Amino acid sequence: MRLVRSINLSCFLALLSSFCLEFSHATDTIAPPSFIKDSDQTIISNGGEFKLGFFSPANSTYRYVGIWYAKVSESPVSPVIWVANRDKPLKTPSGILTISEDGNLVVLDGEKTILWSSNVTSSVSNMSARLLDTGNLVLQENTTGLITWESFQHPSNSWLPEMKLSTNATTGKNVQLTSWKSSSDPAFGTFSAEGNLLETYSINGKDWVVSWSSLTSECDVYGKCGAFGNCNPKKKVICSCLEGFEPKNIEEWNRGDWTSGCVRRTPLQCLKVSTGGKEDKKDGFLKVTMMKTPSLANWSSVFEDECRYRCLEDCSCMAYAYESGIGCMSWTRDLIDSQKFSSGGVDLYVRVAYSELGHKNEQGKVIVIVTVVIGIVFMAMCTLFLCRWMAKRRGGTCLGFHSEENLLDSKNQDKLQELPIFSLEELTSATNNFHLSNKLGQGGFGPVYKGKLLDGQEIAVKRLARTSGQGLEEFMNEVIVISKLQHRNLVRLLGGCVEGEEKLLVYEYMPNKSLDACLFDSIKQELLDWKKRFNIIEGIGRGLLYLHRDSRLRIIHRDLKASNILLDEELNPKISDFGMARIFGGNEDQANTKRVVGTYGYMAPEYAMAGRFSEKSDVFSFGVLLLEIVSGRKISHFYHNEQAASLLGFAWEMWNMDNLSTLADPKISKSGFEKEIFRCIHVGLLCVQDFAKDRPTISIVISMLKSEIVDLPHPRQPAFTANQITSENEFSYPCSMNDVTETMVHGR
Repeated sequence: MRLVRSINLSCFLALLSSFCLEFSHATDTIAPPSFIKDSDQTIISNGGEFKLGFFSPANSTYRYVGIWYAKVSESPVSPVIWVANRDKPLKTPSGILTISEDGNLVVLDGEKTILWSSNVTSSVSNMSARLLDTGNLVLQENTTGLITWESFQHPSNSWLPEMKLSTNATTGKNVQLTSWKSSSDPAFGTFSAEGNLLETYSINGKDWVVSWSSLTSECDVYGKCGAFGNCNPKKKVICSCLEGFEPKNIEEWNRGDWTSGCVRRTPLQCLKVSTGGKEDKKDGFLKVTMMKTPSLANWSSVFEDECRYRCLEDCSCMAYAYESGIGCMSWTRDLIDSQKFSSGGVDLYVRVAYSELGHKNEQGKVIVIVTVVIGIVFMAMCTLFLCRWMAKRRGGTCLGFHSEENLLDSKNQDKLQELPIFSLEELTSATNNFHLSNKLGQGGFGPVYKGKLLDGQEIAVKRLARTSGQGLEEFMNEVIVISKLQHRNLVRLLGGCVEGEEKLLVYEYMPNKSLDACLFDSIKQELLDWKKRFNIIEGIGRGLLYLHRDSRLRIIHRDLKASNILLDEELNPKISDFGMARIFGGNEDQANTKRVVGTYGYMAPEYAMAGRFSEKSDVFSFGVLLLEIVSGRKISHFYHNEQAASLLGFAWEMWNMDNLSTLADPKISKSGFEKEIFRCIHVGLLCVQDFAKDRPTISIVISMLKSEIVDLPHPRQPAFTANQITSENEFSYPCSMNDVTETMVHGR
């Protein structure tokens, strides 16, 4: 009886173990320490469409790791749609599929020798592999979900829905299908397929249906339009030359044979210099939108500005493109297989001679523009005097913006008239005659007052001081800029009034006042835990991205600082004070000024010293703000401290000492957030690097903060780490809404 019970118990345990083993692998994911062993262990996609495991082809004893249809048992073709170790089979059933220590998916034999690897160089240890219901096996980082490798980019002999044959952005190689050597040997065979002519298989029940897709258009034929040709299937004549180029053989071109391609109309300047020709103005780039990337691209991971700079400095570089998440692509050979898409694609920047950039009629345009401007100014002056004379006759009735708007062109007049007009009497009543008790702050522009309209709406009224160093130019600049913008992280302009010498702007009221009022107040600091601080950092970044890239205009703020960041009732940030903002034209990357305005410490070195500003100037200011928010210290905190030259110097010192926890504000709990806090400091140091070209764009900054870009470059020494600034010319008023400082520095 005991023997029988023992046997029954053993059988039960064996069955339970078998059930548990099978159940443990009824999943779609492999994550350490789990693995698949060559003993009929598999993983199944979530919907049960595909299986991943070890198999042997027909008439073979060799073992391979592959993916096959889970619901098809019999078919006229092999159900295996992907094979890992095609050229290195296992001779015995002793293999293991697992995640290695460096984060790669690997196939090992019985002696732990690697027979196959996903071979991702930037992998990390926190990885898992997942089989999707599309048949795609993906390797992804567990924390961010970022996919670093996928089987669809390394297909075998089968084509599946949602699979794309293209150029691998990382390796630069074409993704293509390759036949098996034979039905019993999945090694690389003789035939391959790429492009759009493909054999595909689909399933109805358990039956396989073979279907074919042909070229969608003639543009899908490789090199249809030749070198520097552009194929557009939407046009009657599908081939044309890229701008700056002309047909190499016009007779062939007219006959519809475009394979000879195009040649430059004007030789490149760098070629003239290298061959001893007369030096002319530098080459540049023409932007071609929604393009298919040409063949034979060179890939690198540098930032967009560096990508442009490298291509411009290399005479052999014919074009470049930059895509977030892919990186920098450049071409040193003739551009082949270019195609215009109706949507999507990349922005391709093609190198052309200076004369092809549209500068031929610049002088004539300047003359016309100057003439028009003089005429507008003359008419505006006449209209201004007429308006003031009429205002006096009407007894001082508020003219709203109408008395000053004529300093602008007619288009801007229409925009200004869209803003609500407040009467001076209405704003005087709302602020209790601009009573001192309603004063919120004082800046270079003038005082800011809290007010309440008759309908109960709370407002903030900015009043231009008569003694202000700023004047009508800044006043109208802010009106023009902010009236065209609408974003959740920008302060909203409600309207304004111009009456006599009074000039007022009306904004939405921010109950938590400005960031500096909370961040640098020993009591209010307690309200700003790390989640709120990170939300403020992200919000400022989103607002700046809107100004630089996403709005109808391209705007450089030029005075980004803690006192110009307002906080609503939920502590969401809103960028304010656009009096110093500058609107950039479509092809304008940077500008120079002899009138440098801003606040010491927040100004980028190229702006403070040479009057040169760009998007990277705002990125520098954002970096200073980021370090202030993380540390809870003002940029000016160290100016008179012998231990460190500035906050930037202190941050750099802590970075080199690998002691970033000392920099972080002790009032924020770091438990669970150390990695995020240190990453923010790292990004802040990248933003405040001395040279503008080394700083990332704001779009890259946001990707870094959100960990979409995993590996961050090592920062270089930031600007102003030495004690270069002896005093800070800045107004220091609590709860300031407009803390503008005008610093008269003449650029060289």
